[in-house]
Amino acid sequence: METTEVITDKKTKVVKTKREIPLDGIAGMKQNIGSDFMSGLLVSLLALPLSLGIAKASDFPAIYGLVTAIIGGLVVAFFAGSRLTIKGPAAGLIVIASGAVAAFGGGDMGWHMALGAIVVAGLLQILFGIFKIGSLSDFFPGAAIHGMLAAIGLIIISKQIHNLLGINPSELKGKSPIELYKMVPESLMHENAHITEIGIACLVILIAFTYVKNKAIKKIPAPLIVLIVAIPFGIMMDIKHDGAVQNFAMVKVGSILDAIRGTEIKDGQKVFNTHAINVSFDGIKEHMPDFIQYVILFALIGSIESLLTAKAIDNLDPYKRKSNFNKDLTAVGIGNTLSGILGGLPMISEVARSSANVSNGAKTRWANFFHGVVLLVALLLGVSVIEMIPNTALAAMLVFVGFRLAHPREFMHMWHVGKEQFLIFIVTAIMCVATDLLIGVGSGILLEFIFNLINGASIANLFKSRAEINANGNTVTVKVSGDALFSNFLGLKKKIYTIDKGNQVTVDLSACKVIDHTSLQSLKDFKIQYENDGGSVVLTGYELHSPKGHDDTSTRVKK
Repeated sequence: METTEVITDKKTKVVKTKREIPLDGIAGMKQNIGSDFMSGLLVSLLALPLSLGIAKASDFPAIYGLVTAIIGGLVVAFFAGSRLTIKGPAAGLIVIASGAVAAFGGGDMGWHMALGAIVVAGLLQILFGIFKIGSLSDFFPGAAIHGMLAAIGLIIISKQIHNLLGINPSELKGKSPIELYKMVPESLMHENAHITEIGIACLVILIAFTYVKNKAIKKIPAPLIVLIVAIPFGIMMDIKHDGAVQNFAMVKVGSILDAIRGTEIKDGQKVFNTHAINVSFDGIKEHMPDFIQYVILFALIGSIESLLTAKAIDNLDPYKRKSNFNKDLTAVGIGNTLSGILGGLPMISEVARSSANVSNGAKTRWANFFHGVVLLVALLLGVSVIEMIPNTALAAMLVFVGFRLAHPREFMHMWHVGKEQFLIFIVTAIMCVATDLLIGVGSGILLEFIFNLINGASIANLFKSRAEINANGNTVTVKVSGDALFSNFLGLKKKIYTIDKGNQVTVDLSACKVIDHTSLQSLKDFKIQYENDGGSVVLTGYELHSPKGHDDTSTRVKK
């Protein structure tokens, strides 16, 4: 809702529009049910094929991708600390989930044990939120995070390009991303023509849709258009009965009721368990190092991605509401614990669906809830239609998602920020692809420490922030000395985020010797958030330093 204030004087007439913050709870649902339901419906059309594709790429039963998204909507929406984020499975965790399944033996056994790691990681996330350590996401260097995401994109593409070409998934098992890329020429020579035609057509649609400017058309989820094209093509080409690919050409979902009963297919027959709990901790002792590794990866990477998404969506929120990041982390932990118990994937606040939620006009958390409702109805009533989706269409969507994560402009941007940050970005990405995400991100962090020391940062300042705050009426000056680094920003953050709203704040960095890219970007984020709350922030002093790149957030070193 909006109210208009008209302020006039002798020469000018100023019209100010003030947005009234939407109500929360039941009152918020009644107030905004039209916009929230419509947004939830549109987001569900985007979430449905992506959730299926993410589950398949993670070596989970496809149906549990939808189960995860449903839990994210029907359950997590009520606990979330962010109002407009959509909770569900994310492409960024495919690499971890599929790696966990493989590390625990693959197949049903690997899936059940991977669920154990997800449950424990979910419990850790609940503790992260309770003990208010959501701010730890600020500790990681920006270049390392971007390098990790680019690596995830490359890893996703390495497998999905073969699925798009109609190659039997059994031929891809156990192969590293580098081995999968080496297989591409062979897969091109042995591709299934009909499968490839559908996959390429879907990929072209997704790429072409990025160039559409019409706002009304842009509101239609691109994956929905892909399905509208792919399903009839699959039927016309009768790929369901193509002997070469019939066992893996189409999506296989099964019944949600069977999933709830813990049904498995063994030797072509349905075998019913007595409950819906799919998680297993059997064999953990034999896999303890792997189990610990994947618990850390699920908890750490999932938390970082979720928090970064919540921050990004806060900036898109037309009402400029601020998320409670610790509460949101607890909510995601609750969702992951429940999802893992039932058999689902790990969930986060997913950026693409959350961005679509904002652009579709969502007002409150009920949009996330309605997105879960629509997916549940689809799973109860529309399985026969869902199982008409060619797997190559899902592969095309994931190839496109991977490309966006590893887009060339990400590489160009990091080069623009500075050669040092570009090297951190590249080393992180290479190490993530060649080894695993923990080693990759750790390599990026170590390299950032090394560059900061080479640039002249003091060892004593690596983890200690030195700042003084002086207030004079509504004028506040924050004098930062020593070094402003990613590794000591948490101390500075605790001080600046406690400044009362509505003041005129000056952050003086002139006394710093080194101001790294991550801390400068974080200060600019603070400026945006504080000014959204009605105050003003001036960042000064850093322009006196020599930049290590061509971006306004490039690392600065005192001349």
